[in-house]
Amino acid sequence: MSKFWSDVVSKLNPYVPGEQPKITNLVKLNTNENPYGPSPKVLAALQAEAAETLRLYPDPNSDKLKEAIAQYHGLSANQVFVGNGSDEVLAHVFQALLKHDRPLLFPDITYSFYPVYCDLYDIESELVPLNAHFEIGVDDYDKPNGGIIFPNPNAPTGIPLALAQIEQLLKTNTESVVVIDEAYVDFGTESAVKLINRHPNLVVTHTFSKGRSLAGLRVGYALGHKDLIEALIRVKDSFNSYPIDRFAEAGAVAAMQDKAYFEETSAKVIATRENLVRDLTALNFEVLPSGANFVFAKHTRRDGADLAAKLREKNIVVRHFKQPLRIANYLRITIGTDTQSKQLINALAEILK
Repeated sequence: MSKFWSDVVSKLNPYVPGEQPKITNLVKLNTNENPYGPSPKVLAALQAEAAETLRLYPDPNSDKLKEAIAQYHGLSANQVFVGNGSDEVLAHVFQALLKHDRPLLFPDITYSFYPVYCDLYDIESELVPLNAHFEIGVDDYDKPNGGIIFPNPNAPTGIPLALAQIEQLLKTNTESVVVIDEAYVDFGTESAVKLINRHPNLVVTHTFSKGRSLAGLRVGYALGHKDLIEALIRVKDSFNSYPIDRFAEAGAVAAMQDKAYFEETSAKVIATRENLVRDLTALNFEVLPSGANFVFAKHTRRDGADLAAKLREKNIVVRHFKQPLRIANYLRITIGTDTQSKQLINALAEILK
């Protein structure tokens, strides 16, 4: 702390990102990265971009990327906003669209950076409890609000919400913005993007970090009515006119255009997930239904923190959350390759002897 800090700084409780351990021979199943590398077309595009043109600023509007995203989703380019990772996109969403006189609603078990953004931007919020099965109940959001946001599938539970339920929420909540954070949608959950042209208060956010294997490149985007996108652009241009550099735009455009590679790797992750659920269940784990590239599981008799510590001793890292207490016994396990899953199951079998 310093006397030179602005008042808001001392009140912040910053978000702690997933650990990036510097351990050799690590089985890294803690931060939901894709186990498969980017499309070869992405790598070729990045190599081609390494040219003398790097002396020039990138396109501040990222028009090529917006057009590629719009074409993929069947939207117009003016319905697309891009930013430096979905975290930055969401930060702009909070500031541009979710600060109002009534509270912002989001689940009590979800991303820990939602309340961080509320503190940063002085947004009043209200936590809406998940039900006994860790599911989002859309009827619970039928109350006065200044906005609604939740991931689909939710994190860290991985449980998806059916598209019909999201549309039900949109039909009953027409006077504030509804944000569906679809960071993990590419692994078997139906996207709400198809609802955008029917509901002018809907914003859907996506990332390139998961399904398109570009966590290291930092690109995310939001989709919605052009008037909502305009608000995001106004905030972005008041903060940083160049969030997408030349490499990021070239790589992201190539990733959007290589649909076949994206579908192939996503299918591999889904298949590995289903096998992992079966194997964990055989070891007496209770595994929540997942539409993501991770599973959320607890053992019927063993402590979650202890299991995470013992796995780490075997150079296998998974994510454990101490809070809230309802999930303290659960482990969030990223879906890796089949080989990594086998290593995990073998290690757990040995620990549980």
